[in-house]
Amino acid sequence: MITENEKISLPKIDWALDALEPYISKEINDLHINKHHVAYVNGYNAAIDALEKAVGKRDLKSVVEIQQNIKFHGGGHTNHSLFWKNLAPVSKGGGKHPDTSSALGNQIVAQYGSVSNLIDITNSKLAGIQGSGWAFIVKNKQNGGALDVVTTANQDTISAPHLVPIIAIDAWEHAYYLQYQNVKLDYFKAIWNVINWAEAESRYSA
Repeated sequence: MITENEKISLPKIDWALDALEPYISKEINDLHINKHHVAYVNGYNAAIDALEKAVGKRDLKSVVEIQQNIKFHGGGHTNHSLFWKNLAPVSKGGGKHPDTSSALGNQIVAQYGSVSNLIDITNSKLAGIQGSGWAFIVKNKQNGGALDVVTTANQDTISAPHLVPIIAIDAWEHAYYLQYQNVKLDYFKAIWNVINWAEAESRYSA
């Protein structure tokens, strides 16, 4: 059985549940963090415990099934932990674009012409996700720090070691439905008002 020190836990959230309004409501943040993310944390910890028992019993069928649960819940925890850091209230700099003289700002202008163009491309990728998934703006360490926008299905993460996710956008219905219902394009547009570009800059420059 895994010890308390080996278990994952909900990360510290840097803002109050109502701090992202009117773009993301308090109700959505409460449900998203305290129900959905908590479920990923609990699911991962339970799956790790179950895997240890299945390995001990040499139950190969269960081992394979449990590994899928670990991937799903572990991915959910990883993606959401990045997502919360990617958000900030407007009063704390949310939505403020990176300066063009910064490393990230300069790269965006060089590749896309403007932050607005990069946002439009990201929103187009988000709109193209069928079902549930994520869009990530990533830094390619093998290509001189070039940026790209990639999507993943369900709770799949960015696993390639040369790709560094600097911004993650959740396209699951639970991220927006209470507020935006089936008009997810409005959510994709609104969320950029609370994107923490300073955090993205820090990740890009690390």
